[in-house]
Amino acid sequence: MTQEISALIARTQLGQILERVKKYQDRFLISKKGEATAVILSVEDYLKNIIKQPKSLTKLQEQAKKAGTNKLALEEIDAEIKTFRQGR
Repeated sequence: MTQEISALIARTQLGQILERVKKYQDRFLISKKGEATAVILSVEDYLKNIIKQPKSLTKLQEQAKKAGTNKLALEEIDAEIKTFRQGR
């Protein structure tokens, strides 16, 4: 489960947060001044989901960057999908 918390709470409750991460595999999204700035997650979660990304996902990300589609808004993505489906 991912929970959003402020940087102040992260600082004052770091020990408890780390215990939850280790024991329950919880994830924490740290926000500063209302903007998400960092994530705390377990080492196991990090290794499984971040470090060992499938090569196909990495390749898709590289292709999206080259095509300039890595910065599309959700509405733009929905429009692209709709256009593609209409063309079938």
